[in-house]
Amino acid sequence: MNRGDDDPAIGLGFTATRKIGNAVVRNRARRRLKEAARIALANKGQAGWDYVAIARAETGDLPFPRLIADFERALTKLAAGPQRKAP
Repeated sequence: MNRGDDDPAIGLGFTATRKIGNAVVRNRARRRLKEAARIALANKGQAGWDYVAIARAETGDLPFPRLIADFERALTKLAAGPQRKAP
């Protein structure tokens, strides 16, 4: 989300809990997320925003183009803001 300051840098954090697997699995998931984020943020990232990517169990096995597409879809949804539900 937007930090509210004038710094245009994009902040990025990654997390992978022990729930998704051992250290090898977690590190692989983090590496894949980092590369997907590098590609997706170049196209869809908002200057001055901070993002946190959370690895899921399937992150290590998902086809890489799908991982990038999912990341870009998430960035698009975040940029659109909160969605209101109809009454």
